[in-house]
Amino acid sequence: MNHWLVKSEPEAFSWDQQVANGVEPWTGVRNHAAKNNLRAMRRGDRAFFYHSNAGREIVGIVEVVREAYPDPTAENGDWVAVDMKAVGAMPRPVSLAAIKADPAFSDLALVRQSRLSVSPVSPAHWRRICALGGWQDQAAAGH
Repeated sequence: MNHWLVKSEPEAFSWDQQVANGVEPWTGVRNHAAKNNLRAMRRGDRAFFYHSNAGREIVGIVEVVREAYPDPTAENGDWVAVDMKAVGAMPRPVSLAAIKADPAFSDLALVRQSRLSVSPVSPAHWRRICALGGWQDQAAAGH
């Protein structure tokens, strides 16, 4: 399983909307690096759900339930979408300020490429952010 971080502006699409909708297509990505990251996602991969602009914090975890397919919101180009389902809210949201304050995250894409809307997260960063947020990974615990 690979790990990712996906960003959404809460006024455009929020964590609460993701939870309410259950499975939701992740559409509208118009950056080539982010598109390539969407293409690399596999069913069962998990991602941090990050509120950008307002909030600037990781608020939940989603799981890929459908791999890359043509983005229905794209008028042209080879843009893709994936379907995500909510797994759970982060017990304690993890702020961008907390991440930037920790030198262990200096090479995290959220810090290095702050405008990238879909980015990979290393296993070590995943575990550390989960610990900061109080997330107990049920999949890893065998539940």
